[in-house]
Amino acid sequence: MSYFEEENKPDYKFEEDVYVDELMDYITGTYGTHYSRNNFQATEFIIDGGHGSGFCIGNILKYAQRYGKKGSRQDARKDLMKVLHYAIIQLYVHDLQDSDQDDHS
Repeated sequence: MSYFEEENKPDYKFEEDVYVDELMDYITGTYGTHYSRNNFQATEFIIDGGHGSGFCIGNILKYAQRYGKKGSRQDARKDLMKVLHYAIIQLYVHDLQDSDQDDHS
């Protein structure tokens, strides 16, 4: 499933549309792995406990620093997917914190 409609698609110079689609496939795949138990992910509990930003930023740094130093080129590519996934989760945490602040204003 492509997010980008063919008729509205700009001429992407770096194939961003292809990579966004691949990232969505990667993220969707994480929902069926050992990181997800009984429809809950540990990340949900960490965010609910108020530690989402530290967790996400810590994981972004971890996988960015590990990139290219462990395993194969495919492993390095997977580390980049993890960086992007945690960055998206951090966007959610960021917006959640903004909405919480708006609720208390």
